[in-house]
Amino acid sequence: MMAILVQVGLKMVVTGKKLENLNQTEWEELDENILSTIQLCIANTILQEVLMEKTSSVLWKMLESLYATKSLANRLVLKQRLFMFRMNECELVRDHTIQFITLLNDLKNFEVHIDDED
Repeated sequence: MMAILVQVGLKMVVTGKKLENLNQTEWEELDENILSTIQLCIANTILQEVLMEKTSSVLWKMLESLYATKSLANRLVLKQRLFMFRMNECELVRDHTIQFITLLNDLKNFEVHIDDED
């Protein structure tokens, strides 16, 4: 999601850094545009949790606190997903490989280290 905002040059709105050359009305319109863009990109189940947020920066911080925290619980869940990761009988090898790479990227992003003892 952040990649989309960076690509269109709107990352600064999510971070709360107001541009000096914009008046309050222009800033609010820009923020509303980004808020709706983020809302359109997230799943309905997640949207229900953050629907009441009125600004893009508050929405972004809420999403980060809910889904991007590197807590012990999140790390343990990722480790458990790795240890229980199995290929289903009818699953394509390509799909299984994509899921595995995604899991490895999640582990890397959360700075989870797997020891030989694990």
